Amino acid sequence: MKDFPIDAVITWVDGADPAHKEKLRRYAPALSTHEDDVAGPTRFSSIGEIYWCVRSLRKFAPFIRRIFIVTDAQDPHIPEGDIPVEIVDHRTIFDGYGQYLPVFNSIAIETMTWRIPGLSEHYIELNDDFMLCAPVGREDFYTDEGLPVCYAKKHNIPFECLTRALKCRENGHRKVTFKGVMLNGAILAGARWTYYRMNHAPRPLLKSFFENFCKEHPEHMLRNISFRFRDAAQYSSEELLYTSLLRAGKAELRNYEGLLFYYEPKDKKGRLAKKFDRFDRGNYRFCCFNSLDKADAAEQEYVRGRIEGILA
Repeated sequence: MKDFPIDAVITWVDGADPAHKEKLRRYAPALSTHEDDVAGPTRFSSIGEIYWCVRSLRKFAPFIRRIFIVTDAQDPHIPEGDIPVEIVDHRTIFDGYGQYLPVFNSIAIETMTWRIPGLSEHYIELNDDFMLCAPVGREDFYTDEGLPVCYAKKHNIPFECLTRALKCRENGHRKVTFKGVMLNGAILAGARWTYYRMNHAPRPLLKSFFENFCKEHPEHMLRNISFRFRDAAQYSSEELLYTSLLRAGKAELRNYEGLLFYYEPKDKKGRLAKKFDRFDRGNYRFCCFNSLDKADAAEQEYVRGRIEGILA
């Protein structure tokens, strides 16, 4: 495999920060803070996931050159380690587009992360609730030729559009869904029948793709960053890249089944033990602990203990 540099980019916010709370209060539209898909508290909650994410990269992916944490006038104060960490403010990646700040929208932020100064051409993007749980190599993210690996499954676009039209409205609110913004990205890339449904795994990307796309289609970039809060009309920039490159034979599709362990609190008796029993019997490389803030104290303590065991 070619020895090209690979950086990691993590998007993060501390919703408990009083300055962030005040900013959110001033800009949040009516009722949006009651919608988890738009600006509910869980979208900004931070209970230590960023530290697990960074520790997992340092432990299991020592080939990473640098870790960039993208945030809004905040600093998680990551301890020094083998892989250096650099804090990047929203003002840096939105330089020249300051009229769209402040932004509380992960989709808009991810549209601009390629503008991080000094970012390598090959970079892996993660949400702060992602982490690695086993050793990985460069080949898990890029081919020998430097093409990105897309961890996804093929799905039918017309069928998904139909189900979206039938199900995504609640009390007149058009819900913002992970699947919906992926559909938008695939359709923007020219797909009509098939899209690649990602899951909550790290996403290997190429800076030059976004640089070229935004230069050739500035109207799409501007529309995507114009939403201060998440909106169902937005597109996933990662899906745009994967659909475009896979259609051109310039990316590799891999199934995430058996590689990704996804955990989200559910009020169901015995579910916690069953989930982690499956983890113990599996051979997972990637984890996502989604909305852990919604778990009760006992469940949080148990999950924390298991994560600490992975990272020990």
